[in-house]
Amino acid sequence: MGLFSFLKKDKEPPVAKAPARPRPSGAGPITPAASPSTRMPLDSEAERERQREIARATAAKIDEIELEMASDIFDDEAWGSPRRAPAVASGAASAALVDLNTDGLLGPERALDAAAPASAPAVEEAAILYANGQADAAEHALRASLAQAGNDRMPWWMLFDLYQAEAREEAFDSIAIDYASRFETSPPAYRAPAGGGAIAPSGALGASAGYSGSFSGVSPTASLGGRLDAGAGVQLARILAAASGDSAASPSSSASAPVRLEFSAVASATPEGCAVLLDALQTLRRAGRELVLAGADHLVGVLRPMLAIGEGGASQAPWLLLLELLLLMNREKDFEETAMDYCVTFEVSPPSFEAPARTALSVSTRSGAEGDRIEGDRFLLPAIVGGDTAALLAAIDAYAARRGALVLDCSRLARIDYGAAAALVARLRGLAAQDGAGRQIELRDLNHLVAALLRLLGAGEPIRLYAHRY
Repeated sequence: MGLFSFLKKDKEPPVAKAPARPRPSGAGPITPAASPSTRMPLDSEAERERQREIARATAAKIDEIELEMASDIFDDEAWGSPRRAPAVASGAASAALVDLNTDGLLGPERALDAAAPASAPAVEEAAILYANGQADAAEHALRASLAQAGNDRMPWWMLFDLYQAEAREEAFDSIAIDYASRFETSPPAYRAPAGGGAIAPSGALGASAGYSGSFSGVSPTASLGGRLDAGAGVQLARILAAASGDSAASPSSSASAPVRLEFSAVASATPEGCAVLLDALQTLRRAGRELVLAGADHLVGVLRPMLAIGEGGASQAPWLLLLELLLLMNREKDFEETAMDYCVTFEVSPPSFEAPARTALSVSTRSGAEGDRIEGDRFLLPAIVGGDTAALLAAIDAYAARRGALVLDCSRLARIDYGAAAALVARLRGLAAQDGAGRQIELRDLNHLVAALLRLLGAGEPIRLYAHRY
């Protein structure tokens, strides 16, 4: 019987034949007669109610299937925002860990995502173990929680971050396959650690004698948005001046600081805009500057529709800018494929791939999120923070003295030990309290291990945590 056959118009019920009787001699043909006592009681009130119950149950099932199909089609991940974990029942134990939204910079507070009750203890345990240098134990706790995590993605994200911090690409790719199967979505892509390096191997994350990393301090930042055209040259000139050590152009910036360029709000581009950005990127790369490219994948997506293979009369600037971005992100395969199309289109030798001395750190942000644009420079935290943090906290104090809202860039921060994290949270809360109206403080592009630890230590309003996106 078909699923929807009961919804069709009722037909006349079958008629039972009368019992066979002896045929009188010479009688004509026998005509079947219906017996009232043998007719199916489909027209009774009880039968109609039974059919209505079946119809209601089936309709509810159809609605459930359609809702599931719609959720898959309009998957939040595909539209640039993380899928929310199902709401837990009232009274269930849960721990709010981190605001995963990266939009609304310095804007209204968003609801915090919470770990599901089944995985929250493992998330907290792993965050503490990792902070104390016990990466093997943290990995074991997270892996053991995956089976009970249900739709909660937090343990998966923390594992991804652990493997990326340790440059364990094979382990990352292994769980990425399981992640794709579990959530029926594209898995995250592995990204090499900042500068091509990695923290200590798994199980050997000893406490640091003091905060470490090639640099910590004010990082020159340029946020490009809207239409990328020749007007972007003004912002890029300021960045180049800071990178060359021109203190008059940017007195608060260090000539050794990584340069941060934000592209997540770029909606379109002109050949002239591509040319000025290409020149700035090449200048910074040849100078050996470390780069943080926020929303680089988004800009790649803006550029690709501008390229038409075979149209040799078009500007080469969008092509060359795309090649430069792929080179900086060390995406050799994509670079070679695009270079071949460039060669066919303009009938010239394409640029050759040369692995950059410093691979640019590419940070994922929500495409087109105006909230991710910020004028001014951020304070960049080092790769590892531990031990005596007096010098780091003093530098943050100096940074805060010149600004109202504070934005700490955590894109290179792989790990912070428990004691240092507690000291940082206490200092930031103190800075927030200095202003009677309450100073807004944000930590941006956190990995999920560090974000979980800070939330566990009480980092909350007015301190806002934004983890990077998967």
